[in-house]
Amino acid sequence: MPETANRGKLAERRPIRKPQGAGASPHLFVISAQGGHAGRIEGGRPRLDGIPDDELVAAVAKGDESACRELMKRHLGRVVALARRMLGNQADAEEIAQEVFLRVWKHAEKWEPGRAQFSTWLHRVGTNLCLDRLRKQGMDDLDAIPEPASEDPTPYEAMAQKDVARRVDAALQQLPPRQRLAITLSHYQGLTNIEAAEVMEVTVEAVESLLGRARRALKAALATEKDELLRRMNTGA
Repeated sequence: MPETANRGKLAERRPIRKPQGAGASPHLFVISAQGGHAGRIEGGRPRLDGIPDDELVAAVAKGDESACRELMKRHLGRVVALARRMLGNQADAEEIAQEVFLRVWKHAEKWEPGRAQFSTWLHRVGTNLCLDRLRKQGMDDLDAIPEPASEDPTPYEAMAQKDVARRVDAALQQLPPRQRLAITLSHYQGLTNIEAAEVMEVTVEAVESLLGRARRALKAALATEKDELLRRMNTGA
């Protein structure tokens, strides 16, 4: 369907008026523990998948819940993945994601199109919430990633790849939060260094420095673990 047609459908919708200071409907921000994805838009309403994020945010500012659901459908998975890498567990990640989209709902009218992509703003909000959570947990120091799995690994290869991923995740959690964030944005979220710098509100050079330190730390941590495993195998421990 042409984009202009989609825009027309959005314009024809009668938005739910959101009173000043109103909270979200209780069913709007339910995140599934089986993967953290928002449900499909129900009720025979027009499809919103071809409408740009900026227009959806404008609709959310007028109280349009289905526009907010469409934004969740597009971006929730990446927000949950970012938070899980930063915090180390799914439950906390889903809490952070819920808070991120609650802020979208409450503050959509403050969004200024053109200043940054909506996805960049979401990353920044999620990042700040994660760092705040880590600070509350007492982590005040905010200062080689495996190749993708082959398409058809053998059972042994699949087991080995899963073990490597687990070990990398464990090593990632030992990094200082800002190094962990740089790795997460660059390697797992697929952002460029320029985009990561915008999310982190630092210079590109600072991101490159954080990435360099993070890679060296991960390499050292994984090498130490490999040496310990070999020692145990050789000694029969």
